[in-house]
Amino acid sequence: MKLHSIPGRIAVIAALSGAAALTLAGCSTASTGSEFEASAPSTLSGTVSFWHFFSDREAEVIQSVVDDFEAANPGVTVEVHEGQDDEKLRKAIATGDKVDLGLSYSTDVVGNFCSTGAFRDLGAVIKRDSVDLSQFSDTVRSYTEFNGVRCSMPVLADVYGLYYNKDLLAAGGFTAPPKTLSELQDMAMKLTTFNADGSIKTLGFNPMMGWYENSAAHLGPLGAAEWLNADGTSAISGSPGWTELMEWQKGFIDELGYDKVNAFTAGLGQEFSADNAFQVGSVAMNLDGEYRTAFIADQAPQLNYGTAPMPVIDSDASLYGGGYVTGNIAGISKGSQHPELAWALLKYLTTDTDAIVKLSNGLKNAPTTTDALASPALEVSPQFKTFLDIMQNPNSATTPPSPLGAGYQQTFEDFWHSYQSGAVSDLPAGLADVDKQINDQLNLVSGP
Repeated sequence: MKLHSIPGRIAVIAALSGAAALTLAGCSTASTGSEFEASAPSTLSGTVSFWHFFSDREAEVIQSVVDDFEAANPGVTVEVHEGQDDEKLRKAIATGDKVDLGLSYSTDVVGNFCSTGAFRDLGAVIKRDSVDLSQFSDTVRSYTEFNGVRCSMPVLADVYGLYYNKDLLAAGGFTAPPKTLSELQDMAMKLTTFNADGSIKTLGFNPMMGWYENSAAHLGPLGAAEWLNADGTSAISGSPGWTELMEWQKGFIDELGYDKVNAFTAGLGQEFSADNAFQVGSVAMNLDGEYRTAFIADQAPQLNYGTAPMPVIDSDASLYGGGYVTGNIAGISKGSQHPELAWALLKYLTTDTDAIVKLSNGLKNAPTTTDALASPALEVSPQFKTFLDIMQNPNSATTPPSPLGAGYQQTFEDFWHSYQSGAVSDLPAGLADVDKQINDQLNLVSGP
């Protein structure tokens, strides 16, 4: 599970990445004493510090796997620091040697952490121990490295798709979920109900950007939309997928009425509470991650629901089946005093099939290796299987690492918020300005 919610997370990461770019710039792996990669020890002993962000029930799942690691390595003690978000992790890495192994909830830190050396380059130790990276999908490999530097490994994945209320769809005469965005809009309008005063009572689907998991990152794969060019500059204005996605979303908002959707959204329950709008039937269909299956099992076990890939743009129906994939990542701190132990724990968490399956079953996140995905011990409900299929679909995509972290996403989303409100009259000109803003930020970070 990652930090909630996503729009808020992007804002946090965007701010964090800007600060990190300044604070960590100039750090290099040359000062980290990285000679440990030269040879593998015959035995492991000592204490390794492990920082992660999980808390409560999820922290217990992590601890259970750490216990297994310690049992398999009786000379090693893992000093676990739970509840450490990315800002705390960054500060600890930048200011000292407290962290050996750090686990982040965001792939958006990878570009900055790899380029500044905050996380060590794992290339030599991966080669030394013959770790097979082909066990990870292309998408997973892409979000755990930057510019050829692999400074992190994947610790489970989050995959996004469509949740739909079977009872509400059946009451509206629908027997299957939509596959294109126009089908989604048509169905959603027919499933929407209104109060006597004309305000919205229930929605078929809430298109408001920024609500729950409605983010540009999560919509991008539905239109094969591109974020960055090969040189790291913004590709947004030149990617027709973004224009089609934005015009569809704005048209949907306009059909419902921006003020009405805004008022309805303001009255909905918190995303990760038992009052979640999909779980209580306030929306019939919703974009969400695979982890929602665990929340429904815990908070709304009687809900009759199905899952499917998100509908895609009408101009390219062949994209159907894919979706947005991201995940948690972990790396060895530049100041680690016990990098060999940190590597042993990192390798265990990310490549040991039993460990990965145990984490997936406990956290209800998608496993990232081919062996774990095929393991008979993996607990897979029909609703959860949808996300495993999306994860392996060639149309699935992620957000590319950048020295800006999530800053480029935040810049675009800020513009999208203005656009959906009706404050933007010239979409192409606005997108061109988004490119300029992102490229200016990039020049500031990567300049002399």
